Amino acid sequence: MNGLGERARKSLDRPVSTAARKTAPAAAPAVVEAQSFSAADRVTQVTIDEEEGGQRLDNYLFRRAKGVPKSHIYRIVRGGEVRVNGKRVEAACRLVTGDVLRIPPMRVADRSSDEAARTAAGKREKLIALRIVHEDEALLVVDKPAGVAVHGGSGISFGIIEQLRAARPDARFLELVHRLDRDTSGLLMIAKKRSALVKLHEHLREGRIHKRYLAGVIGPWPEARRQVRAPLVKFNLPDGERRVRVADKNDTDGMAAHTIFNLVERFHGADGDFALLDVELKTGRTHQIRVHLAHLGHPILGDEKYGDFALNRRLTRPVAVGVPRVPLRRMFLHAAALEIVDPQSGEVRTFAAPLPAELRGFVDGLRSAGAA
Repeated sequence: MNGLGERARKSLDRPVSTAARKTAPAAAPAVVEAQSFSAADRVTQVTIDEEEGGQRLDNYLFRRAKGVPKSHIYRIVRGGEVRVNGKRVEAACRLVTGDVLRIPPMRVADRSSDEAARTAAGKREKLIALRIVHEDEALLVVDKPAGVAVHGGSGISFGIIEQLRAARPDARFLELVHRLDRDTSGLLMIAKKRSALVKLHEHLREGRIHKRYLAGVIGPWPEARRQVRAPLVKFNLPDGERRVRVADKNDTDGMAAHTIFNLVERFHGADGDFALLDVELKTGRTHQIRVHLAHLGHPILGDEKYGDFALNRRLTRPVAVGVPRVPLRRMFLHAAALEIVDPQSGEVRTFAAPLPAELRGFVDGLRSAGAA
């Protein structure tokens, strides 16, 4: 016997919290080289570098062990097969630069591998139409088409971020900096380094990232410039679908929302009055532009949640011979411009994405109708 009772031995093998590791770090193995990790048939040891530090252990393993079920990863962490600096830890443990991970063998069944490969091939094929606006070692900016989700979920198997990860299997880090609604097109930022993600999120909170949109709206827009400060609240429809509305005096959980609208052009035609607006976001609430415009009585053209549904249906139909208007079969909201502070150099950078062809065609048709 070594003098330790069974209970004492078990207590020494319990998961160690991040705080405990910081105050009493375990000694690292004498010789350990940093290396990338993938599912393998042998034990792997990985040293966490500066870019990987700060993230949760489970999230790190999800990214590194693509194709391995999450349930299996949680099971091996709970079972102590994954060790940090030689000690058991919890899945929520925050990794620290210099930590040494012991990762056990994790194999994916052949059938799962084949299915993953087929899915990845399909995702790569869909990436052909994705235009890259800017790329450097820390940041990727793409021009997202309308009708494509930024991430999987809610019945969608994959989105832009999953497609990018499938197309770039060797990328160590790819994460969304922000989001766009599925039916909104335009500029989307993806961080290629954790340090860039953290910095850009900090800039978003501080209001140092400026986003501008182009929106086509219903009705005779009355002003050259209008600021709207109207708090928003989320709610669910009876079927569980999420919606947003402007808060009223009885709402105590409204989130502050500030949008600036600038008139670009007015149109008048057989279907009524329309306007093209330049929109500046001062806050980034869910569906903010769409809800503020609907609240003002000028909903976005083609908006299937907050718009004029009867008019939307009319605008999708083919037009009569001799009528110059082009059918509109999507929501008229486009993330057209970004101004950011580069997360690495600190320089101010600007990016732009022109109106997609289907929106340009619709606008050109309205102009022609007004001139006729």
